[in-house]
Amino acid sequence: MTTRPLGVQISHMLKSRGVDMIFGIPGVHNVEMYRGIEEAGITHVLARHEQGAGFMADGYARATGRPGVAYVITGPGLCNIMTPMGQAYSDSVSVLVLSSCLDETAARRGQLHQMLNQEAAAATVCDWSAEARSAEAAYTLVDRALGEFDSKRPRPKHIQVPIALLGGVAEPAPDVPPGSHATSGGTYAPSDLGTFANQVMAARKPMFIFGGGVRDAALATEVLRRSGAAAYTTYAGCGLLGPDDPMSYGSYLGRPESQRIIGEADLVIVIGSELSECDLWRTELGHTGTLVRVDIDPEVLVDEHRADVTFHADAGMFLQELMQHLPEAAPAKWKAEDILAAKTRFRAETDTDRPGIADICDALADVMPEDAMIFSDMTQIAYVAKEVWDMPRPGHWHHPSGFGTLGYGLPAAIGGAVARPGLPTVCIAGDYGFQYTIQELGTAVELGLPMPILLWDNAKLKEIEDSMVASQIAPNAVVAMNPDFCKLAEAYGAHACEPDSITALQEALLEAFKADRPTLIRMTPALTR
Repeated sequence: MTTRPLGVQISHMLKSRGVDMIFGIPGVHNVEMYRGIEEAGITHVLARHEQGAGFMADGYARATGRPGVAYVITGPGLCNIMTPMGQAYSDSVSVLVLSSCLDETAARRGQLHQMLNQEAAAATVCDWSAEARSAEAAYTLVDRALGEFDSKRPRPKHIQVPIALLGGVAEPAPDVPPGSHATSGGTYAPSDLGTFANQVMAARKPMFIFGGGVRDAALATEVLRRSGAAAYTTYAGCGLLGPDDPMSYGSYLGRPESQRIIGEADLVIVIGSELSECDLWRTELGHTGTLVRVDIDPEVLVDEHRADVTFHADAGMFLQELMQHLPEAAPAKWKAEDILAAKTRFRAETDTDRPGIADICDALADVMPEDAMIFSDMTQIAYVAKEVWDMPRPGHWHHPSGFGTLGYGLPAAIGGAVARPGLPTVCIAGDYGFQYTIQELGTAVELGLPMPILLWDNAKLKEIEDSMVASQIAPNAVVAMNPDFCKLAEAYGAHACEPDSITALQEALLEAFKADRPTLIRMTPALTR
């Protein structure tokens, strides 16, 4: 029988397009979407809240480079996942949200889960939101979303399908068109960068800024060696340059002094970064020389930084082409001792801002497996770590930049862990943000994930308290009663411990990787003393 309920056909279509995992929560309005999941051979991960499902899909996408897919219901289900959609939009993550919707809203009121305009609400936090009013439209929209994930800047999409249509019979989705969904990086590299390469080599002090759009650490390192340039990485580009690279300023782009240092360069080449507020923590990059932008997103090329030269190109392809026109090696055009001294100053500043945390980060980094993937929440320990923790490889530290959502770390780490079975995955969270999605511990235990959860518990919203004090505001509403996190974790079935020293913390981390379920490791400021 070829005609089957549309919900079944969509699941089979997703499987044929390479989707093997869906995150979500079934409800009375989307049960037809669940009819064909198991039959199609797709694994479903049951979240405890739609926000958790969205962050899991986000973590899965970041860990695999493939789309993360979530199923939610009408109304509150869609509203609950809008925060993860906003986060995925700001961080360029491929998340596809499929929801049901009511069949008729214009002439009827008071229906279960009714919204004034569900499609428009979702459109405020994603690339596009569309309703499929036929099976053919549903198939077209799914293929459009998957194709755009491969060919454009990755950003979340939302497709809603009326409840009656989901249950109605439909023909199968068309076969995958030959050559479709082939990852192209979106655009191209110019075929001849010889003239630009000459400009790089002629520069007195060229500087690269590598963002998250650059994925190849060896390529980034080689371009520096061949050009004599120095470089910063954004937080998203952490791991592209080795900690011992003499021409690397590390991920300290957000430090105020970097503005002066960038001003010394006569040629600044920014590749794969939108230079957002969350990259710079200021409005000006600081360049006084020629600014070159290379990006997959044409909007970035005409932003407020007003680049002198722009290339609408995939970052990796651009660097590969550029390298072909550079010499085998070039003398360094920056003084290594000046770079090292600057990094030493930057490190000291982080310790002044948030005392003692950098030493904890060092201790964790010393024993962290090289292939560990870390998902962090909005918390002071992550803010420090993003600067001082030199990751051994790119694409292995994921943080909710841009949208800056609390509660991201745990569910995103779950998504990353199920995407990389057998490989180490870590969650870093703060005591307040952890409580936004703490219920997802149930999912982590249910899945038996050997995942360390490093919980920074300073018993308050310390970053907000510090901000109030700096603004000469008497701290208010920054202290809340915390639960006994270890007992709560154990109540969910997880392991838990409270190390009383740095050495004990390191041992607890290593033990957690060998456990049969997640382990909550509670850290307090006492470890900094």
